[in-house]
Amino acid sequence: PDFTYIDETVVIEKDVTIYPNTYLMGKTVIKEGTTIYPGVRIIDSTIEANCEIKDNTLIESSFVGEKSSVGPMAHLRPESKLLGENKIGNFVETKKITFGKGSKASHLTYLGDAEIGADVNVGCGTITCNYDGISKHKTIIGDGVFVGSDVQFVAPVKIGDGALIAAGSTITKDVPPDALAITRAEQKNIENFVQKWKEKKLKEKNRG
Repeated sequence: PDFTYIDETVVIEKDVTIYPNTYLMGKTVIKEGTTIYPGVRIIDSTIEANCEIKDNTLIESSFVGEKSSVGPMAHLRPESKLLGENKIGNFVETKKITFGKGSKASHLTYLGDAEIGADVNVGCGTITCNYDGISKHKTIIGDGVFVGSDVQFVAPVKIGDGALIAAGSTITKDVPPDALAITRAEQKNIENFVQKWKEKKLKEKNRG
């Protein structure tokens, strides 16, 4: 208790565990059975029952549904709404999103101005490109979508239920349900290239 800061406006239900160096501020509500790990700051947010808020996570004006795990080192910016049984992992940032029940974004991702359905897997390095320099635009992702790593959604764009987005794709058009969306240049393997390239560079260096 000597190493936590809890505003008098905060509501904490029974069987909540709060570790040191935690800041609970404003109109925050922590429901029963939740664990708040060290270094967490929660402002004007509701954390439903049986959640884990892991180390060094910042949550602002957001809603975290029951049995969700957030962090470590995640940032839920205002109007982030997790509907339950979600995973928001390390170095994930959200802003003004709805995240359907059972959906996951485990690491290194930005999700902003988006509606994301249930049971969606968001791969590492995914970005919703929501700002064109003048206006914000929305990404809509249906239920059961699998998003591979290093995907960019250039909003406005809509992804149908059950679609598969291949790793490394930049999505600029709507994707129908159950479709595979892939945008990649063709891979070319140039055999016996490396040794010849090294020899050429060494000759150039020696001439210099």
